[in-house]
Amino acid sequence: MSTTPRFFVTGASGQLGRHVVAALAERAGPAAVAAIVRDPARAARLFPEGVAIREGDYDRPETLDAALAGAARVLLISSNALGARVAQHGKVIDAARRAGVERIAYTSVLHADVSALGLAEEHRRTEALVAASGLPFTLLRNGWYTENYTASIPSALQHGALIGSAGNGRISSAARADYAVAAAAALIDDTGPRVVHELAGDTSYTLAGFAAELSRQAGRTIPYVDMPEADYRAALLGAGLPEGLAALLADSDSAAAHDALFDESHELARLIGRPTTPLAETIAEALRA
Repeated sequence: MSTTPRFFVTGASGQLGRHVVAALAERAGPAAVAAIVRDPARAARLFPEGVAIREGDYDRPETLDAALAGAARVLLISSNALGARVAQHGKVIDAARRAGVERIAYTSVLHADVSALGLAEEHRRTEALVAASGLPFTLLRNGWYTENYTASIPSALQHGALIGSAGNGRISSAARADYAVAAAAALIDDTGPRVVHELAGDTSYTLAGFAAELSRQAGRTIPYVDMPEADYRAALLGAGLPEGLAALLADSDSAAAHDALFDESHELARLIGRPTTPLAETIAEALRA
């Protein structure tokens, strides 16, 4: 097997990126993988031995040409810098084009082209930049990570209730690791000029259903309390969340009330070759943590 990295992952030190690098290393071998991070010294222990680590920062475009030199296929993991993401992503796409990569993949959001989620707009604009690059591409339109909701378990246990603004909307989430395995598979296997994957969990639930499963595992009743979007946003701000994140979560819940996070295509399971991780399993992991 070649010792030259072939599969490059930007934003590799993040929660999704670390899983993707591990999945790529398992399937293609560590020597075939390059992890692009802002601070290589701090990231040295995050990845399997043999994975190349390169410096590349979305906010320092001068680092990106060297970071992507020799890349065959690149996964652009979306930034978490709300409002600045399109400009950041554009710099990576430009560097990938200059590097002459065979394919670029991007982690977008479920049904980005029609989604009512406020966060979908930056994804739509990034998808347009990817398409305009002229490179063969894959769009990984990821549904919700179950961890987005399990992160609220400590607060729900402390206060005796799970709060939200999703009404009876159906949520087809999957574990972050499921999406990472899918990203690795697509980066290795996808062919053709334009591939779009709509990715979501095999089964859906409401937040009331989430609260019921949490109650079962916790051994006490944790009800779901549905709130108007503005009230939920205020509650998140009161809990100390930054304004931008509180607004994003409240908007996402409000859109979820109208099934913006629902999908029944089962494409994620097909791509990873197994059922997606059940809600109960991710809740159990969160409780153990």
